[in-house]
Amino acid sequence: QVQLVESGGGLVQAGGSLRLSCEASGRTFSAYTMGWFRQAPGKEREFVATITWRSDITYYADSVKGRFTIARDSAKNTVYLQMNSVKPEETEVYLCAATRKTGIVVLTTGYDYWGQGTQVTVSS
Repeated sequence: QVQLVESGGGLVQAGGSLRLSCEASGRTFSAYTMGWFRQAPGKEREFVATITWRSDITYYADSVKGRFTIARDSAKNTVYLQMNSVKPEETEVYLCAATRKTGIVVLTTGYDYWGQGTQVTVSS
């Protein structure tokens, strides 16, 4: 069982930066592929980024490539999402997810554990 707790959301101006954190419980954090998703009210959950376990390969949605960076600190059981040059349309709840699957996982159905999410609001 893994429990995930996101933090770092808040209000940021368009073009600004924000770093989200996701702290995981459990002793084998490094053995999980981690992902970040986002969801606006009334919309489907959208893949943002993922980082695989063992090799730490990263993969991003086209919409955030070059602006967002996912990274993990296994010593702190934490995965981060650095968000730069944010846009007003990226005002959503951002959720962290974990899976024991290897490789790149982009579908919501591929993840076994989810956090509650953290709200990011981008003002124009």
